[in-house]
Amino acid sequence: MSENNLMNAVRQHSFGGPEVLTVERVARPAPLPTEVLVRVYAAGTNPADWKTREGIGMAHVFGAPPFILGWDVAGVVEEVGFGVTTLVPGDEVYGMPWFPRQAGAYAEYVTAPARQFTRKPATATFAQAAAVPLAALTAWQTLVDTAAVRGGQRVLITAAAGGVGHFAVQFAKHLGAHVIAVAGPRNQQWLRDLGADEVVDYTAGRFEKEVSDVDVVLELVGDAYDSTGTRAIETLRPGGLLIAVPSGVSPELAAAADAAGVRTSAFLVEPDGSALARIATLIDEGAVKVEVAAEFALAEAGEAQRVAAEGHTRGKVVLRVAEDRA
Repeated sequence: MSENNLMNAVRQHSFGGPEVLTVERVARPAPLPTEVLVRVYAAGTNPADWKTREGIGMAHVFGAPPFILGWDVAGVVEEVGFGVTTLVPGDEVYGMPWFPRQAGAYAEYVTAPARQFTRKPATATFAQAAAVPLAALTAWQTLVDTAAVRGGQRVLITAAAGGVGHFAVQFAKHLGAHVIAVAGPRNQQWLRDLGADEVVDYTAGRFEKEVSDVDVVLELVGDAYDSTGTRAIETLRPGGLLIAVPSGVSPELAAAADAAGVRTSAFLVEPDGSALARIATLIDEGAVKVEVAAEFALAEAGEAQRVAAEGHTRGKVVLRVAEDRA
């Protein structure tokens, strides 16, 4: 195969730790009708990435290795397939293509349906734009589409300083909610600056003992960690809604919610170029800020995942795939 038809990508040939990720030369994809070829400038990392690397997460969708991880893409349209009218070569775009199927964002090029991308925020760098899609779409779709949050409601967000959490705080505030964020001590003032009305330090006591009469809980930790989802039920008013993102709604959680007279919903994010366009507008207007905790080179994908998986980063960890355009 000609060198012009090859690209660098991070692949894995077995399930395991960060060490299974290696940079290889692989075939560059070509866009089918209605698809675009995007040159990747930056790629975001997410818990779904390292969980899939280990053989859980979306591994049941991917199947056995080898494969290329990653869904968060920020880059430039290189080529468009037949029928594409929304984007043209040279457009700076971002998106979360194909989720939960393989998108291959840890690479120099990706292809996907054009409408799974949209123009990136004009005020954002590629690294900042790559930190947005999966996390921001999770926050947007849970609060806007699933919960239909409206002004005056009380919204509790766990893991509020993380990738999804820091967007959720800002979106909930944008929707007019009274926002209660749960986070560690070093992020208290930062979350207030993002719009949180109250911030609860989970290291100082049980958040469910300090918060009550909540309309919506966006639960981003999961019952695997100190029964956080089950404990969050105690904060809800009768008829309130618990959205359980990381681990879904187990039979035990459903039973506890039913006994307490509250509702539950599991959630899995979907590609949504239209929502990303609305989010880009909020970013460009200054209503939403993007936090990039750290940037790593593509060859450092394993280390990037290790740092992000520690669970104490503020915002998102991003891979730099190419230098920003002048």
